[in-house]
Amino acid sequence: MGYSKEQLLARLQDLQIEFSKHEHPVVMTVEAQAKYVGSMGGGLSKNLFLKDKKYRYYIVSALADTKVDMKVLSQRLGLGKGGLRMAPEEALPEILQVPLGSVTPFALVNESARDVGLLLDKGFKTQERCFFHPLSNDMSISLNANDLDKFLKSIGRDPAYVDLEANPTVGKDQPPDLAAFVPSSSLVLPDPAEKTASSHNTGGNNVTASSNSKPVAEKAVKPAKNVHNIKDKSANAVNTSSSFTDAEKFVEEILDKISAQILSETKDGSIQEHGEELGTEIANRLKKCCCSEFKNLAVSIS
Repeated sequence: MGYSKEQLLARLQDLQIEFSKHEHPVVMTVEAQAKYVGSMGGGLSKNLFLKDKKYRYYIVSALADTKVDMKVLSQRLGLGKGGLRMAPEEALPEILQVPLGSVTPFALVNESARDVGLLLDKGFKTQERCFFHPLSNDMSISLNANDLDKFLKSIGRDPAYVDLEANPTVGKDQPPDLAAFVPSSSLVLPDPAEKTASSHNTGGNNVTASSNSKPVAEKAVKPAKNVHNIKDKSANAVNTSSSFTDAEKFVEEILDKISAQILSETKDGSIQEHGEELGTEIANRLKKCCCSEFKNLAVSIS
């Protein structure tokens, strides 16, 4: 079970971190949050919860008016133009253990998020105070960047502030400038079917992941126009049956073509006796032995 809002605030007090707290109705966007705290002075934050193709997760925390181009950021991390995607919605309770709309650097206090990477907007350093949700989007707290650093260091994190709007050239002689911030570990979410079974076996205390993976863009972040409608194919491949069905059809077509070729070869003059019968037996065994491996491979790259 992850940290609660109250436990986080108590931890900040133990660290002698000065902060102001402001209760308000649940808000899902920066615009909605601004109605309650926007006039108090300080920078509002927006937060992206992202993943790459190797199931490594990231929190990108930026000022509300900072433009974050995910294609550029992906290249700067050394992941290629399409290496970053929005994380699936079920990753929130599984990895960050916060509700939708509540992603902030504070979520890294949970042990389940120990391998999640963090990039902070250098613009936070220019603000006297910045607003973040304390693991729950029915409250905002304000603190300065130095105190945020103090919290992060208390959980073993070395704060990394970068220019998220920069677009440096990446090439043979210009290596990705943010490659050092790529997490070293992958985090694969449990299969929804396994989670459902676990929930029944433990009295229903576990959260069951949704069968439909929904991209998570905290605080209505608007990436560059050419990446606005990116879908998380990797997450869907793991968590939805429709992708598996496509993969199954794809694998069956491959095996059918291989089988047909084997039968064709065994029918010619090079194998006269028992050629067709032998070919049929080999083809059937090939399907039986390789089908599951091919399906897994197809799912992983779909």
